[in-house]
Amino acid sequence: MKQQQIPSQLATTKQEFEALTLPHMDELYATALRLTRREKDAEDLVQDTYLKAFKHFDQFERGTNCRAWMFRILTNTFINAYRRRVKEREILDKQQSGQLANFFFSKEDAERDADPVQAIAMSGLSDDVKKALDEIPTDFRVVVVLSDLQDFSYKEIAEIMDTPIGTVMSRLFRGRRLLRSRLEEYARREGFISPEFMPVSVGI
Repeated sequence: MKQQQIPSQLATTKQEFEALTLPHMDELYATALRLTRREKDAEDLVQDTYLKAFKHFDQFERGTNCRAWMFRILTNTFINAYRRRVKEREILDKQQSGQLANFFFSKEDAERDADPVQAIAMSGLSDDVKKALDEIPTDFRVVVVLSDLQDFSYKEIAEIMDTPIGTVMSRLFRGRRLLRSRLEEYARREGFISPEFMPVSVGI
């Protein structure tokens, strides 16, 4: 059982918490928006993240990477919410087929083999890129966002997601490849690749 804090201690803790975590709010929200794809859901995800972070602030080791700690909470909160919604969808599918048009997350699209190209996927996040990113299955999208938009290293992503580095690298490779396959038309239009370019199929 936690020892109850007196008002002065609570105020000091709140000040320290805000000083360490508020500088990361903008990028946390940007990541939440890329993951949830809805402003209201992104706001709720960030709010839940900060509430959980403050509740467990006593577990944060001072002097360590607060940014990575906050992203870990956000990512875990998102993934847990996603899993709950998957279960809800499975139940609803049995009861009311076809009633999930507005479900929070898109169904996984069939994979198309292509070379991974990070430059196209990260070139300014046009509507085409955002749409392509939205279509990637959640496990891959989370890793791509953390790596290519937030510049976390493999090791940091592995710690954030509590996943082996090898799994992170595999998901990042496949996520970028999925992006690549969805961005061919956009890439040709913007001049990233020549019109006659044809992707070379590779095995997983």
